[in-house]
Amino acid sequence: MKTAVFGVIATLSIALCAEAEVKTKAIEYKHGDVVLEGWMAWDDAAKEKRPGVLVIHEWWGHNPYVRKRAEQLASEGFVAFALDMYGKGVLETDFGGAGKRAGAFKGDRKLMRERARAGLDVLAKDEHVDAKKLAAIGYCFGGTVALELARDGADLAAAVSFHGGLETSMPAERGKVKARLLVCHGADDGFVPAEEVAKFEDEMRKAGADWQLVKYSGAVHSFTNADAGNEPAKGVAYNKAADERSWRAMKTLFEEAFR
Repeated sequence: MKTAVFGVIATLSIALCAEAEVKTKAIEYKHGDVVLEGWMAWDDAAKEKRPGVLVIHEWWGHNPYVRKRAEQLASEGFVAFALDMYGKGVLETDFGGAGKRAGAFKGDRKLMRERARAGLDVLAKDEHVDAKKLAAIGYCFGGTVALELARDGADLAAAVSFHGGLETSMPAERGKVKARLLVCHGADDGFVPAEEVAKFEDEMRKAGADWQLVKYSGAVHSFTNADAGNEPAKGVAYNKAADERSWRAMKTLFEEAFR
C-alpha cells in the first residue's frame, strides 16, 4: 500500500514539474520623461508570492543576455525583473558608445540610483512578488548600479555585483546599507584595479555593512558572459568555473537573506 501511495505522489510531482513554465513579458514604464522597457520573468506553477530579484544589464544596455539571466532566476524559483537604464530600444554596439552611455550615469550617481529605483518599484509591485524579500544583481556596469542601490539604503535583502566597478562618488554612510553584499570579482580583472578593490573594502568597513568579496582565479572582466570570448589577454573573457561558482555563491546568499 505504501509503495502505491509513494508511486502516486511521485507521479503527481512529475506532472506538476512538467506543467511548470517560465513566463515572460515586456513591461513599459517611465522614469521622469524617459520611456523604459524591462523584462519580467516568473514560474507560473508557483502560486505563492516569491522573492523578487532586480537584474541590471551591462553597459551595452537592456539586451538578450540580461533577459536570459532573468529567466534563469525565474527557473530557480524567483520573480526577476531585468530593468532598463537607458531607454526603450536603446542599445550600444561598440565600446565608445557603451562607455559614453554608462559614463553619463557614472558621472551622476544620483541619476543612477533614481533610475534603478524606478525598476525596483516595478518589481516590488508585481503581483507575484513578496515585496519584503527583494534583491538586486548586476553585471559590469549593472554591478556598479546594484551596489549604488545598496549604498543608497534601498530596501534590499541582498545585492550582488558580478565583475562590476566598485568606485563611487557617494560613499555609503554608516548604518545605511541594509542589504547583505556579495561582490564576485575576477582576480585578474584589469578594469577594476587592486586600489579600487581596497578602497571599496575600506568603505564597507566604515559603513558597517555586511559584505563579502570573492576573487576568482584566472578570471578577468566579463567572466560570466560567454559572448566575451575566450581570450583573457584581451582583458575580457568568459570563465566557466568562475561563472558557475559565482552563481552558486549568489544562491547561497539568497538562501540566507530570504530565510
